[in-house]
Amino acid sequence: MTTLIVLGVLVLLFFYVVSIYNRLVSLRNRYQNAFAQIEVQLKRRYDLIPNLVETAKAYMSHERETLEAVISARNGAISSLKTAAGNPGDAGAMQGLAGAEGILSNALGRLNVVMEAYPDLKANTNMAQLSEELTSTENKVAFSRQAFNDSVTEYNSYRQSFPPVFFAASFGHGKDAELLEFADSEAIQAAPKVSF
Repeated sequence: MTTLIVLGVLVLLFFYVVSIYNRLVSLRNRYQNAFAQIEVQLKRRYDLIPNLVETAKAYMSHERETLEAVISARNGAISSLKTAAGNPGDAGAMQGLAGAEGILSNALGRLNVVMEAYPDLKANTNMAQLSEELTSTENKVAFSRQAFNDSVTEYNSYRQSFPPVFFAASFGHGKDAELLEFADSEAIQAAPKVSF
């Protein structure tokens, strides 16, 4: 009889530990999927930038340095995104992506300031359409980033709670996932002001 009770308790304990493992895996998959949504939107943003620069290039022949800075910042952000996509939630990868996005936002801000001096460019319908698409994409990035951060917070909270904290490291969940915070709180959250 006692053996049967002990065996029953061990079976229940086994299933409880399995449920902890499954929940950790589920939460990790959720934040990794949320990062994939950020990746999709950032890639769209990066694809729009060369079109924006090409359209501006025809009007801004004397502003080559500004245009090159935007493309360089875009390429750096693409590289950081690839690194972060390989390990979403990694502290170094998230900080690298946040830094690259800050540089890109600053470069786009400088481009906006320079474009103000070109009334013909501001009146260009292609430029207005690109600006609208970029603004829409920026809003989607902000929404996706919030969803990612919510998923990371849920994962971290569960991983740190009792009793999962005792099992997390042995199940391969030894570290908290990192939130994606941009250095400048206005970067990405508020789309860069590109007005024409």
